[in-house]
Amino acid sequence: MSAAPTSLPHRTATTHSIATTSTSDDEGVIGEDTSETSRLLLERLQAWKHMCGYLEEYIDATAKMHKSQAKDYEKVLKTINSPLREGHHFDQSLEGVAGLFEVMRNNTRGTSNMYIELDKNLKGQVLPILERLHKEIKNKSKELRSGAVKGGKAVDKARGVTQKHIELLGQYAAVQGSAAHNKIEPHHDPYVLRRGVNHRLNKQVIEENNSRNDTIAVQNSFSAFEAHVIQTVQLALNTFFQFMGGQLDQQRALYGEIISNAQNIPVDYEWNRFVKRNDGILIDPEAPPRSFSHISFPNQEHASTKPLIEGTLERKSRAIIKGFSTSYYVVTPARYLHEFKDNDDFTKDPTPELSLYLPECVIGAIDGVKFYVKGKDTSNGKVGNAFSTTSEFQFKAHTPNDAEKWWRVIKDASSAVAPVSSPVTETAPPIKTNVGNSASATATTPVSSTPATTTPAASGDVSATQPPSAKEVAAGTADVKRSASHYHTSPGGTGV
Repeated sequence: MSAAPTSLPHRTATTHSIATTSTSDDEGVIGEDTSETSRLLLERLQAWKHMCGYLEEYIDATAKMHKSQAKDYEKVLKTINSPLREGHHFDQSLEGVAGLFEVMRNNTRGTSNMYIELDKNLKGQVLPILERLHKEIKNKSKELRSGAVKGGKAVDKARGVTQKHIELLGQYAAVQGSAAHNKIEPHHDPYVLRRGVNHRLNKQVIEENNSRNDTIAVQNSFSAFEAHVIQTVQLALNTFFQFMGGQLDQQRALYGEIISNAQNIPVDYEWNRFVKRNDGILIDPEAPPRSFSHISFPNQEHASTKPLIEGTLERKSRAIIKGFSTSYYVVTPARYLHEFKDNDDFTKDPTPELSLYLPECVIGAIDGVKFYVKGKDTSNGKVGNAFSTTSEFQFKAHTPNDAEKWWRVIKDASSAVAPVSSPVTETAPPIKTNVGNSASATATTPVSSTPATTTPAASGDVSATQPPSAKEVAAGTADVKRSASHYHTSPGGTGV
C-alpha cells in the first residue's frame, strides 16, 4: 500500500513572485525579502518624525519671538511712561491729551502682557500636541523595527537550516549516483534527505509567510496611522491659529482704542481749558486796547514841561529865493525857543530843527506881524557852542496881536532871572493807564510861586501862558516899542 502524497504549503503570491512565476515554473528556495519593505516603512516614519520636529521648532521659535516682542514693547512703553513735560498745560481729564497718553500707556502695557501670554499658550498648549505626536511616531518606529528584526531572524534561521539540508542532499545524491555504490547511512539516504528538505522548507515557508503577514499588517496600518498624524497636525495648527488670531484681534482692538480716543478729542478742547485755567494771565480779547490818553507817567504834568507859548510861526529862510516857511514853535520854561516841523509826537521822535537859548539872544522890536531874534542855533550842540555862528532869524506871526504875544514871552524868557521850578518827582513809579477816567491823571504843579497870568490867544494857532515880569510888577505894562530894523540892547541881553 503506497503512502498518500504529502501537500506542502505554498507561498502567498506577491508582485515579485507573480513576475517570477510568469517566467519560471518553479519558485526559488529563498522567498521574497520583507526587510526591504520594513526599511522603506521605517524611512517613512523617520520622514514623519522630522516633519513633526520642524513644526515643533516653528512653534517654539514663534513663541520665543513673541516673548522677545514683549520685551520690545516694554522699551516702547518707556518712551511714554514718564509724565508729559510741561504737563500742566494739558487738561488732566480723560477727555483730553493727558487721557490719550494714559490710554496709550495702558494699551502698550497690555500689548506687552499679551505677547507674554501668547508665548505661554504656544509652549503650554500647542507644543505638547506635537511633542506627543513625535513620541507616537518614535514608538511606531520602535515597534516596526522590533517586529522586523524578530521576524527576519526567524526567517533567516529557517532558511539556513533548509540550505544545509539541501546541500547534504546534494552531497549524498552524488555519492549514490557514483559507480562505487558505496554503502551509506540510512539517515543519509537521498530519499530520506529529500523528505527532510521538504520538512525544513515547509517550516521556512511558514516563517516567511508569517513575517510577510506581519509586514502586510504593519503596512496596512500605516494608512490609519498617517491619517492620525495629519489630524494631529491639523489640531495643533488650528490651536496655533486660534491663539495667533486672538492675539492679532486683541492687538487691533488696543490700537483701535488709542485711535478712537485721539479722534474724540474736540479740536478746541485743550485750548478752551487752557484759557479757562489761565484767564488771569492771558489777555482778554474783549477788553479795550490801551489808549495813550489814559496813560500817565512821573512828571508828566510838571511845570517845566508846559510851554510858555506854542503854535505855528513863519520863519524867513536863509536862502533868499525860498521866502517864509511855516513850522511849529515852542518857548519852554528852560528859556529855549524850539522849532519843530510839526506838533506830531508819534510819527517820529520830535527833535528840534532849531533851538535858540534866549538868554544868549538879542530880541529885536516888533514890526507889524514880524519880529526878530538874533542868536546861535544850539540844536546840534551844547549851549554856548563856540563853533555856532550868530544869525538873525526873522519870524512872522499870523496877526499883530499874535506877534505881540510871542514877542513879549520871548522877551521875558530872555531875562537873566529864570522862573522858579516846582519840585520834581525823584522816584518814578511804573507808568499806569487810567482806563476809567482821565481826570485821575497826575496833577500839575505851577511854574512858580507867583500866580501866572494867561493872555488868551487871538488866533487858534497860538496859546500863551505868560508869568508877569519884574518890570511889569513894578511899573505895570509898558508900551511896546515898534521899531522895524534896529535893536536896543539892555543889561539883561534884551533889545527893546
